[in-house]
Amino acid sequence: MATAFSMGGVGISMAGTSKKSNKSAYIRDAGMKFALAMRPDSPRVPYAKQMDVMHAVSGIVRDKDLKPWEPKAILATKEAWDKLGIKWTVVEGPPSLGSETKLALKGRDEEIDNFITFMKNLKQYGNVDTICYNWMPVISWARTDKNTKARGGAIVSSFDYEDIKDAEYTEYGEVTKDELWKNLEYFLKAVVPEAEKIGMNLSLHPDDPQVHSIKGISRIMNTVENFDRMLELYPSKYSGLTMCQGNFSLMGVNIPDLIRRWGKKGAINFVHFRNIQELSGQLPSTKFTETFHDEGDIDMYEAMKAYYDIGFKGTIRPDHVATLYGETNEHQGYMTLGALYAMGYIRGLAESVSKNTMNG
Repeated sequence: MATAFSMGGVGISMAGTSKKSNKSAYIRDAGMKFALAMRPDSPRVPYAKQMDVMHAVSGIVRDKDLKPWEPKAILATKEAWDKLGIKWTVVEGPPSLGSETKLALKGRDEEIDNFITFMKNLKQYGNVDTICYNWMPVISWARTDKNTKARGGAIVSSFDYEDIKDAEYTEYGEVTKDELWKNLEYFLKAVVPEAEKIGMNLSLHPDDPQVHSIKGISRIMNTVENFDRMLELYPSKYSGLTMCQGNFSLMGVNIPDLIRRWGKKGAINFVHFRNIQELSGQLPSTKFTETFHDEGDIDMYEAMKAYYDIGFKGTIRPDHVATLYGETNEHQGYMTLGALYAMGYIRGLAESVSKNTMNG
């Protein structure tokens, strides 16, 4: 019978101890932490446990009497995950990082202080080592159509800049790229030294969509060159990025090559394993649609192989899945059945890459 043992903290499935066994040795999940984005009370939780996806990307369990960066709020979230037997590894969309900081408004320094407090308490009381954040003030994740028909009648989201290019400015008027760069540098110089002291990975997500501006609000994390620039603002192993494959693909780069380039620098702290189809013929893309993980512009096998080759051991989750038959489209991109399909696909890729590498 095949036996399992641990090598360097990575589970290895070994075969060959029995002549009747034809299983090959491989590293489970290619050594990565497979996760789903979910809350402790999410309907995804029992599915995650059945699939042996035992890591969670989660926000803070909210309590009206507690600030989300306070120890009790963070400890309550950790305890909720501990009871489920699931390891909480990443926070996305951290509290106390909003327009005040990104637009240099009144209250910026207080917000940054609260962010630093959140980092410290998250590390101490939550045992979480990665925070995924973005630099999209006022208008964050955006789509022009959340009911686009996909394969077999599934529903995905899509974006076409032509539909919003003439939209009215927000109350903040025109926000330039120079302003955003200045504010990002201010933020990084304040928080990265504190992140270094406690070992917290800051993981910047690309702009989504990665167009140059929306309603007068510029976007700067929309090209690979700009991410290279960000990494040099305050160089540190704790100031890295979220490899959201869809957005980087829409910047016109080869994803496996980019994974290897940034992986060698240790810049990838977190992965959104996602596929996309570019439709505009421009870079960065101004028109695109989400796809199932097994279709789209990205070679997903080669992407998985790249993560394996660089020795990525961090958290990886599917992102922006299709809404499948029988589901509402209440939370487009984050319904359950599409996530289950994506996780099976991702695990199959990981096993294939690991076996092919270990067994020649």
